[in-house]
Amino acid sequence: MKEIESNKHAWGQISEDHYHSFKKHFLDGTHEFNKYIKAELGDLRGKSVIHLQCNTGADTVLLAKMCANAVGVDLVPDNIMYAKKLAEDLQIGNVEFIESDIMDFMEKHSEKYDAVFVSEGAIGWLPDLPRWGKTIRHLLKNDGFFYIFDSHPIVMMFDENKLKNAITEIKYPYFGKEPDESDSIGGYASETKYGVKAYFWQHKISDIINALSNAGLHIEFLNEFIENFYDPGGAKYLGDGLYNYDFNDGKFPMSFSVKATVK
Repeated sequence: MKEIESNKHAWGQISEDHYHSFKKHFLDGTHEFNKYIKAELGDLRGKSVIHLQCNTGADTVLLAKMCANAVGVDLVPDNIMYAKKLAEDLQIGNVEFIESDIMDFMEKHSEKYDAVFVSEGAIGWLPDLPRWGKTIRHLLKNDGFFYIFDSHPIVMMFDENKLKNAITEIKYPYFGKEPDESDSIGGYASETKYGVKAYFWQHKISDIINALSNAGLHIEFLNEFIENFYDPGGAKYLGDGLYNYDFNDGKFPMSFSVKATVK
């Protein structure tokens, strides 16, 4: 699929920057899960966890510190290379990384896990959530669970350049089918890189829930939060890995979480 190949190339342009950025945050003690993820993931001691769309492995390393063994999977070869380097630099031994497109990972990997983890900016890069849901079920043990924390699709509708000025104007339709195309990538753990084509799909909350439910998973909870895990521009850092706008005093959600178990 040309969009996936284009995204693979685009993300490869910022792999090294992400490695250096996240390594610095580990060394100065500032890279950690936000308070909601910490509270909702629960006790992972003794468990095996697989992290889908792991980027350069920073959150996979956090998971490895909490569980018996962790596996990170990502589409981008340089992401996997730098993820392995990050784990080696930090002397994390109970983690491994696999290069694969999530859309065909089910055909390549038969291992089962206690938990499947997805978070923070991941699923918008996937074109097919029903297949994503089936992949999650394929990877889970019968007594395992799935967990996701990500940006809420409602905040993803707004014009990001106007949001910082307290203007909530819809730029990206909630029911849009075609991916948004951008000529840049990066901006949160890397300087923005131009001259690429990056494609991002807007998924509704119902898309996410139905993909999981139709794959044979039971929704334990869907939670919505006023804060987000990054600053889209002009938001205030609140601590605990979360941001919000001064004007957003209950107007709209900026993130959500879902936990699901096998039916």
